[in-house]
Amino acid sequence: MVLSLWRYAHLALALISSVFLVILAATGVILAVGAVNDKLPAYRIDEADTLNLAQVVPNLHKVYPEIITLSRDHRGFVSIDAIDEEGNPIKGYINPYNGEKIGEITQQSPFIQWTTALHRSLFLKETGRVIVAVVSFLLVLISISGLVLILKRQQGFKNFFAKVQKDFFSQYFHVVTGRLALIPVLIIAITGTYLFLLRMELFQGEAVVEQVSVGNSEDMEDGPSLSPADFPIFKSIPLERLESIEFPFIPDDPEEFYIVKLQDEELQINQISGQIVERTIFPSNKWQERWNMDIHTGRTNIVWAIVLGIASLNILAFIYTGFVITLKRSRTKIRNKFKPLDAETVILYGSENGSTLFFANKIQEQLLAAGEKSYLAAMNQYGTFPKANKILILTSTYGLGDAPSNAGKFLELLQSVPQDQSIAYAVLGFGSKAYPDYCAYAIEVDNALKELPWAKEYLPLHTVNDKAIDELIPWLQAFSDKSLLPLATAAAVYAEKPTKMQEWKVLEKTSISASNDTFKVILEPIKNQRYTSGDLFAIYPGNDHRERFYSIGKCGGKLQLIVKKHEQGLGSTYLHDLAVHDVIKAKAMRNAIFHFPRKAKEVALIFNGTGIAPFLGMIAENSKRTPIYCYGGFRYQNDWVNQYVRFAEEQMSKSHLVDYQFAYSRQEPGHYVMDLIAKDKLRFAKLLARGGVIMICGSLAMQRDVENLLDKICLEANNRPLSYYQKKQQLMTDCY
Repeated sequence: MVLSLWRYAHLALALISSVFLVILAATGVILAVGAVNDKLPAYRIDEADTLNLAQVVPNLHKVYPEIITLSRDHRGFVSIDAIDEEGNPIKGYINPYNGEKIGEITQQSPFIQWTTALHRSLFLKETGRVIVAVVSFLLVLISISGLVLILKRQQGFKNFFAKVQKDFFSQYFHVVTGRLALIPVLIIAITGTYLFLLRMELFQGEAVVEQVSVGNSEDMEDGPSLSPADFPIFKSIPLERLESIEFPFIPDDPEEFYIVKLQDEELQINQISGQIVERTIFPSNKWQERWNMDIHTGRTNIVWAIVLGIASLNILAFIYTGFVITLKRSRTKIRNKFKPLDAETVILYGSENGSTLFFANKIQEQLLAAGEKSYLAAMNQYGTFPKANKILILTSTYGLGDAPSNAGKFLELLQSVPQDQSIAYAVLGFGSKAYPDYCAYAIEVDNALKELPWAKEYLPLHTVNDKAIDELIPWLQAFSDKSLLPLATAAAVYAEKPTKMQEWKVLEKTSISASNDTFKVILEPIKNQRYTSGDLFAIYPGNDHRERFYSIGKCGGKLQLIVKKHEQGLGSTYLHDLAVHDVIKAKAMRNAIFHFPRKAKEVALIFNGTGIAPFLGMIAENSKRTPIYCYGGFRYQNDWVNQYVRFAEEQMSKSHLVDYQFAYSRQEPGHYVMDLIAKDKLRFAKLLARGGVIMICGSLAMQRDVENLLDKICLEANNRPLSYYQKKQQLMTDCY
């Protein structure tokens, strides 16, 4: 809860100030570059600041008979306004050792002046200055709240610079550079705020004027006369303290003084005796303003100006990556069709950056599409689920083994809110093996569930490293096999950067009849699109978030779908209502785990019903003539199935297919595809032993029955379980 408050505060402050921060940061970058350029060419003479005025002034008088002013700016450049021996006016930067002119005085470019005005007041005068000050203060609060979030993420100062888990680039960049740029950004914000307060005279002080009694002008004139080289006060003032000297207009006139302006005071010095006539001590806010200005602008140091420029760039990057993080967290919209009291499958997620929620939502959408009463919620929303028979928990681990912010109360709720019925559970953990506490919170949740009398393990704890989809797929397959609820196993379905929609033109579509409820659709992409047999074709029949997937068969270079028409089927009805020449928006999604194994010595294809779709393309494209054995199950041998028979005969004549066997469950003698497999059990045992591959496509119920039968065959003939061959990728499935 505390973490959420800090996060919302951080976000709210950023939202409020973002537009102005963009302006201030962008102009800050420009002004930082200007500050660097301002130091080039370098008219600052090395070690000149160690000279005192008693050394500098006589040196200059040797070159310039008449000097009006001598100045030193914030860059350490010394400039003079004088007249040389030939009566020529001289204005420029000089070498204080010998008075040599080394450069012309330059003014800021109009662009830098314009940028400075925009940076300071947004061209709104005092109103703009107030806005800039408020935004600067908000930046202080943003930095502090960001620091708190990093400390909570890294578990304190001890681990402040420990490795950061990379969920995605924007999150990683935001945290890592946030740590590095924190101090410069804080300094920019604090000094900017303080400069405004000083200019508003909220810390106003008064100058202290000290009159020094040194006698009247006659006494000064009659007293000992000293040259500037012998003035004690000049000897005590190093050049680095100087801002400017106004030289006496009339030499040897006791009423004309040197007016020496230093960083903290101003002195009037008698030009004859070298005595101080008047000292004005500036209030502290004067030097504080100059000091804050130097730090805020980097005008005194090139390295610091570069640091400030990088920090300003980082502010722009923080704004961008911060909004990316926010959008990523909020992009996944939970659409619950059922209430928690009615749900049979409950999915609880723990997600810090939205990635785990994305995966949970993908599973939820597919369960709803399959007709399952599914409910998705954060782990902190755990409660009583009276009709639930399964609870799926997907959670990441935050920081060093802690719960994500929306799962922090879960373990406490788990103990205080028991379920009245037995519920099967499965825990899926997301993390990174780069950290010692890999999936630590998922492990803790799994252990807590094991101790509850009502919780029964449905699937063993499964972990996914760095959001690797290939590590997620085995869990999806295991869940589908056990629950008979279809979950897609194509990596593209779970890609956080979804495949773009493409336009597809309908080339051919067959019709259904009283004796046949299956139809074929052939399409081609309007623009070039790569796909192959075994990939998935995703359609959006409701023109919304609801996806429907169909296995692709690539035949004759065209995309072919085999679809069974369901009376209330959203996807099948949409496809059935298409007409030739219609153009639809859909996408072909790569499903590499169900591509034809090109290196396999031999392949057995097992399917029922519309599961034949990808195999039609694989057989037709078997140009290498890999031995293929086809086993299929249908209800009846009708005209539709006879098309497949003719296709198989044709492919056998091309040596694309060794043989085929079809079983018909609704006509005599009432065989199933398992009967065909049992009859040829030695073929299957030898095929696997020789390194061959078995591919299964069709219903989940059929898949489960076939796998059970194959397991028995493998144990009897090869003394190995089917799982041995599964681990060697010799069993490939895509079932629904």
